[in-house]
Amino acid sequence: MKITEVKDLNIEGIKIIKLQRFSDERGYFTEIFKESDFLNNEQLGFFEKETKFPQCNESFSKKGTIRGLHLQWNPFQGKLIRVIHGKMIDFALDVRKKSPTLGKIIGHEMNSDSEKDSGEWLWIPPGFAHGFLALQDTTIEYFCTGEYSPGCEMGISPFSKDIDWSICDSDIKKTFDSISQGESIISDKDLNGISMNEWLSNTNSEQF
Repeated sequence: MKITEVKDLNIEGIKIIKLQRFSDERGYFTEIFKESDFLNNEQLGFFEKETKFPQCNESFSKKGTIRGLHLQWNPFQGKLIRVIHGKMIDFALDVRKKSPTLGKIIGHEMNSDSEKDSGEWLWIPPGFAHGFLALQDTTIEYFCTGEYSPGCEMGISPFSKDIDWSICDSDIKKTFDSISQGESIISDKDLNGISMNEWLSNTNSEQF
């Protein structure tokens, strides 16, 4: 596994991890994950030595689907996300009460372009509500640092008026607004999620 670049996004802790693809006339080969490289690479020092990924999920979403914004505690969930097929915008909302970016959201566009010389992971650590918008029919895979715990999850509506979009790329925000006001697909559960202020008033917010 060859890691070619680790890049910070606009909120501290959220990272892009690029992996080299070895290409020839047949296509390409790449190691997408090797535990020893993740836990011993100097560029990935933000991973603790005891970090484990006990659960891996695959999700398919039709074009225009909005999922999220989801968060979990007990156990906390960090997510390592990649696009297998398609194109999406991934979103992370900071829900950490002591964070200087509390209430702010950012988005990052990801795709499965096989012509690129590298693959890409997005790392979202615990303390964020996560969601995405499928720009095409899209399949994603994500490793989680904690197993799913249905009694310890919460959803913040991506349409909550008190989410702060000020540090999100303006083109990404425009794309989200355009699709969400048009023919988007979203579950009732996600659509009717709580607001950011309601989350901050919830006793479980003290855990972050």
